[in-house]
Amino acid sequence: MSDAPTDEAATPNLSFEGSTPYEDYVQASVLTHLQHPLSNEPGEMAFLVTTQVMELWFTLLVHEWSTAAAALRQDDLPTATAALRRSLPELESLNASWKPIAHLTPAQFNGYRSALGEGSGFQSAMYRRLEFLLGEKSASMIVPHRGTPSAHAELEKALTEPSLYDEVLRLLARRGHAIPAAVLDRDPALRYEPHPDVEAAWLAVYADEDQDSDLIRLGELLTDVAELVWRWRNDHLVATRRAMGAKAGTGGSAGVAWLEKRAAKNVFPELWTARSHV
Repeated sequence: MSDAPTDEAATPNLSFEGSTPYEDYVQASVLTHLQHPLSNEPGEMAFLVTTQVMELWFTLLVHEWSTAAAALRQDDLPTATAALRRSLPELESLNASWKPIAHLTPAQFNGYRSALGEGSGFQSAMYRRLEFLLGEKSASMIVPHRGTPSAHAELEKALTEPSLYDEVLRLLARRGHAIPAAVLDRDPALRYEPHPDVEAAWLAVYADEDQDSDLIRLGELLTDVAELVWRWRNDHLVATRRAMGAKAGTGGSAGVAWLEKRAAKNVFPELWTARSHV
């Protein structure tokens, strides 16, 4: 007799009580019914889906970097580096999300811009949590969320917790590097500012004869993250400049002028400046 599988054996289960297991796990019907265009411009659907996809990537990155920060607190460098390494292709995918809307003409964007009303990307609570993890703290940026108590509470907590970079620098201090008390004991609710002694500490890390040390690998992963964040900001700037030029942004923001200021800054700054002295 032949051992070849029968057609019946090769057929997947097509009968379920209620919804499919796939739907129960992924919640696809929820995700695919969240788009409610407010204009007659066909391109608005692409803008909505792209923005919602970005929110999902923000959520995943917050998860990864929170995992890394918690692991660093416990001196668990393998878990921290694994989370940071996972975040790199996720950041690349976030950046690629710009592609569907990166070449909007002013007329196309104007076709649905009024539908945004006072809405603006800077009001994204999940993106704000992502920025806080990178050390870009600002108490004023949680004010727009006072009308949503759960989101506001999460942001208040994230504001006052040490950032990912704070945890990195505390790890360096525990490893014997001279991180000053002014950095270790700083108010974590304030934006991180570069310090020459932190630059010197990274210089000492990179001067290690063992160029495959775990701290150098950590530094390079953080630099990869910082580079991709910089690319995200620049892609945002270019897409906005193409779509609306130098006009004021939605939600009362300064538009391109605000994005230019953001794109000029690096996260984890001493990892970049120390390279000039290695």
